Amino acid sequence: MQDWIAHLFQNPDFLRMGHFQRGTDQNLGLGWIYYGLARVLRPQRVVVIGSWRGFVPLILAKALKDNLEGGKVTFVDPSLVDNFWKDPGAIDEHFQQYGVDNIEHYLMTTQEFVTTEAYKAISDVGMLFVDGYHSREQAEIDFEAFDALLSPNGVALFHDTARIDKATIYGKNRTYEHRVKDYVEELGNRQDLEMFNLPFDRGVTLVRRRQE
Repeated sequence: MQDWIAHLFQNPDFLRMGHFQRGTDQNLGLGWIYYGLARVLRPQRVVVIGSWRGFVPLILAKALKDNLEGGKVTFVDPSLVDNFWKDPGAIDEHFQQYGVDNIEHYLMTTQEFVTTEAYKAISDVGMLFVDGYHSREQAEIDFEAFDALLSPNGVALFHDTARIDKATIYGKNRTYEHRVKDYVEELGNRQDLEMFNLPFDRGVTLVRRRQE
């Protein structure tokens, strides 16, 4: 695993985007939580919504490869920040250099994805990682699209929940506020859910159905 992490962190993009990573000691930061959950839950299906350069999809795909269940990662990202996710061949090469071939990328928004046959074929989602457009409204759309598809032991993870920030990643003329924190706090009022906040770096919140 340490050799894999060393190879991963040769790309400085994987030390960005608020997952509390640190290259000096090959520390995945919150990535250890993502990896560990996938190893414990052993899901057949993981869904990731949004990623800058694929840190979370790669971590989860690596965990599924290290399991014996042959799970797959469904990765939904419309590549609105730049063109990084628009070339299927380049995407395959990008992921395969890290030894994973179990990521299926869909170049579309969640709203578009839910109209596809691929979405209709999904069930029993073991992990959902919400990290797309960080408005309160989009976080709700992303979660609601997969809430009913989560397995009984499934976990949803919301990134960027530590605070409200202004974001310029889409350009200075398209500045907006990260408001995922607001939506997660609303979910905290639901009696059927339980959650756990990890407020490190940009933060991640784990949400699951309360077990009776």
